[in-house]
Amino acid sequence: MKAIGSALQREIAQRKPFRSPAHEAALGILRTADVVRQAAARIVEPAGVTLQQYNVLRILRGAGAEGLPTLTIAERMIERSPGVTRLIDRLERAGLVARERGEEDRRQVLCRITPAGLKLLAGIDETVDGADGNVVGGLSRAELQRLIRLLDKVRAGHR
Repeated sequence: MKAIGSALQREIAQRKPFRSPAHEAALGILRTADVVRQAAARIVEPAGVTLQQYNVLRILRGAGAEGLPTLTIAERMIERSPGVTRLIDRLERAGLVARERGEEDRRQVLCRITPAGLKLLAGIDETVDGADGNVVGGLSRAELQRLIRLLDKVRAGHR
């Protein structure tokens, strides 16, 4: 039996060649994103939050005491979610996020991370940082910089 071609072909047990290098690259990005997402979820879920909730908490920690409107949070998320309000609802019920109406514009709802949310993040920061290093641990600094540029270029083509 003849060996299957690329690493991706072997991983997904695809016997036929990809339709094109672009097809293989696109599937490779999707498969890699799934592997990275699963690894990240295994780290944050024991802390009682989903990966998307973790992302919201990180965004709010970065916003500081000023907080952010819900729509701005949605725009900044790594993995876009149409249900950002529901995500924030769950975080608020857990005491990790607080919401209040804007003083100037009562239609605007500002979200802020609570001390409990900050404590949760502080408790997993080191583990997350280590996992980030493990995800790309096989790459040199130059390869990381090249990968970052290439991924930027792929996303720029879809803006």
